[in-house]
Amino acid sequence: MTPITEVEGRRLALSNLEKVLYPATGFTKGEVLHYYATTAEVLLPHLRDRPVSFLRYPDGPDGQVFFTKNVPPGTPDWVTTAEVPRSEGPARMVLVQDLPSLMWAANLVTEFHTHQWLIGDPGEADRLVFDLDPGPPATIVHCCEVALWLRERLAADGIEAYAKTSGSKGLHLLAAVRGASSDRVSEYAKELAVEAERALPRLVVHRMTRSLRPGKVFVDWSQNAARKTTATPYTLRARPEPTVSTPVTWDELERCGALSQLSFLAGDLGPRIQDYGDLLAPLLDPDRAGPLP
Repeated sequence: MTPITEVEGRRLALSNLEKVLYPATGFTKGEVLHYYATTAEVLLPHLRDRPVSFLRYPDGPDGQVFFTKNVPPGTPDWVTTAEVPRSEGPARMVLVQDLPSLMWAANLVTEFHTHQWLIGDPGEADRLVFDLDPGPPATIVHCCEVALWLRERLAADGIEAYAKTSGSKGLHLLAAVRGASSDRVSEYAKELAVEAERALPRLVVHRMTRSLRPGKVFVDWSQNAARKTTATPYTLRARPEPTVSTPVTWDELERCGALSQLSFLAGDLGPRIQDYGDLLAPLLDPDRAGPLP
């Protein structure tokens, strides 16, 4: 019998709690739900008012993995949804606004991916993102060097950058911006990616072409497009182990000398949040958003 749990007055059926989703570590679905419940305070502000794409892996990362952008069948009527503009016509997507909605979504077994704009104004971007993706034999250590360069370049334009691990191989660089469309942010991000390649030609590539990427860091600027999404801070990833897209300090990036130094599992996040709070909290302060030059 599926247990019924009450979360802030909402009744939820949480299923298959003993199911092992990450065989490499024995991490179960119940532990996935516990992780999201205990990180909700820092995760929810980064989900709120952003349409969510779900990358679902109900049988673990080794099973079927698929994106769900539209409202899933069976979504409770108390989960907030909104109409979202798309080139092929408007669609309805989920907004994870509160703890019950988060736990309902986590029960689907999903990564959370969000746009760089808020539902109240889809025409204006409030985030800039760079996805730094290392091509072997390059690693996250090389991504750190590129992130530090981009941080200084953004600062020269009055834009404050923050970093998180992707939860996979690389890093995400984030900044709060204002007064620009997604198209303009994409143009600006591409300009900086090209500059990075010129400044660090042996380390950086700004084009996605696979043959160019071995041993270099691909600075993916394209995720600023209005239609695209990026893994949300604190989301679990569908990887062999329960890795998390984890906010990190600039000191950690400056000191990083090995991949293991910037690899975080679900169990690592509680102590980090206790020590640091939400390292990405400044992104949520509109007064700290910088205009593009």
